[in-house]
Amino acid sequence: MPRPRQPGRHRRPEPLVAPEGAPALVLAVPGAPSSTTRSLADEVVSIARSELPGLDARIGYLDGDDEEFPSLRSVLAHAGEERTARFEQARAAGMDVKEPDGPVAVVVPLLAGPDSALLRRLRQAVMDSRVAAELTDVLGPHPLLAEALHVRLSEAGLARADRARLFTVATAADGIILASVGGDEAVQAAGITGMLLAARLAVPVMAAALDQDGSIASVAEQLRGSGSQQLALAPYLIGPEIDASLIEEAAKEADCSASEALGPYPAIGKLALAKYTTALGIAPQQAQSSPVL
Repeated sequence: MPRPRQPGRHRRPEPLVAPEGAPALVLAVPGAPSSTTRSLADEVVSIARSELPGLDARIGYLDGDDEEFPSLRSVLAHAGEERTARFEQARAAGMDVKEPDGPVAVVVPLLAGPDSALLRRLRQAVMDSRVAAELTDVLGPHPLLAEALHVRLSEAGLARADRARLFTVATAADGIILASVGGDEAVQAAGITGMLLAARLAVPVMAAALDQDGSIASVAEQLRGSGSQQLALAPYLIGPEIDASLIEEAAKEADCSASEALGPYPAIGKLALAKYTTALGIAPQQAQSSPVL
């Protein structure tokens, strides 16, 4: 039985739970599957489940092998088969149930920014599954990603962790290269989050493309030409999208240090869930960035 609602205008809002029979949230993971990638995806899904009790959350790998790492196509097909089986079992048991309609799943790409090549493959995988599934936008740009970038830079000793306390970091950067993948479109989208990051750090931030020759070096030259002496490279990536060695090579190209990719930062799970709830038209609790970071 549901708990009785607390009386009075100061009562707490009822916690949001996943509607019964709601589509599955399928986290679409790009890149070569690995144990590290699986751990990251598991943590992102765990965060989403903790924010929305009752959520049916699954993981599908764009380059999965359907054994150790289930492919996105097979995960969607399995979700469709399960929904059909539940309906048929209920009808066989004499229950008055309507035939299910609407999407079987909402597919959320594990991408901070747009990458047309990867998104094209995701759309094809959804089509190949032959089930009704909705593909959402990527996670960014968003203020929570600026927060995550700030945290990763501070963890690497490249930025102050807390501007309110005004303590100094000897290795703090005075210019940030925001490294993205996905070409010009991704650079433009990263630039929006970059402006939010610049406001947090009070240093110039410029976006560059890891997958375009000379882009990182060109942006590094622009930052140094405008007066920045100590640069840092901040990957605007969750992690699985590219080989980690590309980040190291880019940092060498720019002659600077680099922070870690965003990884399973709590905001990633919250943003993935927000894409899901928006697609379903249910109102999640608004994800907010930390007041001081």
